[in-house]
Amino acid sequence: MSEHARRLAAAAATLALTAAMALTQSGVAAAESNGGVRVMPLGDSITEGTQVPGGYRTGLWQRLAGGGYRVDFVGTQFNGPSSLGDHDHEGHPGWRIDQIDANISGWLQATAPRTVLLHIGTNDVLQNYQLSTAPGRLSSLLDRITAAAPAADVFVATIIPLSNAGQENAARTFNAALPGIVQSKVNAGKHVHLVDMHSALTTADLIDGIHPTATGYDKMAAAWYTALRSVPGSIGSGGTGPTASALVSAASGRCLDVPGSSTANGVQPIIWDCNGRANQQWTVSGQSIQSLGRCLDAPTGAAPGSKVQMWACHGGTNQQWNLNANGTVSSVSSGLCLDVSGNATANGTLVILWSCTAAANQRWTRA
Repeated sequence: MSEHARRLAAAAATLALTAAMALTQSGVAAAESNGGVRVMPLGDSITEGTQVPGGYRTGLWQRLAGGGYRVDFVGTQFNGPSSLGDHDHEGHPGWRIDQIDANISGWLQATAPRTVLLHIGTNDVLQNYQLSTAPGRLSSLLDRITAAAPAADVFVATIIPLSNAGQENAARTFNAALPGIVQSKVNAGKHVHLVDMHSALTTADLIDGIHPTATGYDKMAAAWYTALRSVPGSIGSGGTGPTASALVSAASGRCLDVPGSSTANGVQPIIWDCNGRANQQWTVSGQSIQSLGRCLDAPTGAAPGSKVQMWACHGGTNQQWNLNANGTVSSVSSGLCLDVSGNATANGTLVILWSCTAAANQRWTRA
């Protein structure tokens, strides 16, 4: 067999395997639901979470849960870490716009989403697949979605940056067509919304030049969350779950604060003038205390003076806390209390773990 023939045979085998995998995954995956608004994460490997299991869906789920929103992710696919409360999605690695379009009607019929989060087009660029007509294919896909689910809110994102200069130029050209496409749907009375995902990330947020790092995926989660909250009804009403409130230090009257609204693992809370912003809103759910979709966490082996930190929620004992009758907040794993370091009262003072004394710098009020 010639080298050319061998390559053709290998390619045919790959296509056959891909088709077989698609068939075995076409059934509806095991569903998880908390009875909330049905949201379909829809797209390719960036929705699936290639390189970082769960992708943006983990950070988005945590933000939604922390905000008191009850949401049911839906789709025929199922994967992600334990910190992701609902693993259903419709992300298909390697798929282009036309492949999503060929299957979307059946998926919508099977899962009946109230809201759709669409990020698609990256593989059209990577495969250099009829790029001049890619915006038209996206427009047709949106028409198919809105026809099958006319009451649904459809959030369509510009595709994220690519490290390869030529592919990035093609991505920018594709993205430039999206505002006009979305506006045409809005003018036709469709519930379609544009999300500028491209500007939310840079190439520094990519792990392989294509897929985001954990930080990049979390930036995507933040962009989706902001967009969803801007459209009433798309994720129901916050506050149907645990209520978020401030935690105010008795010593200073200042609030427990996540500096810079950072969602990075390891960030150490501080006290700051109370302002009501999201990075000062804390949700108590069972023994978990959350803000910005991250959990208050006592590091393993914590001793008096150890920092308290924010970390991806996993339900371990070091993320479990007791809100005590005397106003202290104590760690289940270490027995230590949240303490404003040095009994200081200035903005920016670090919050640490210390032996419980019930002094004013260890007492907190929910407000």
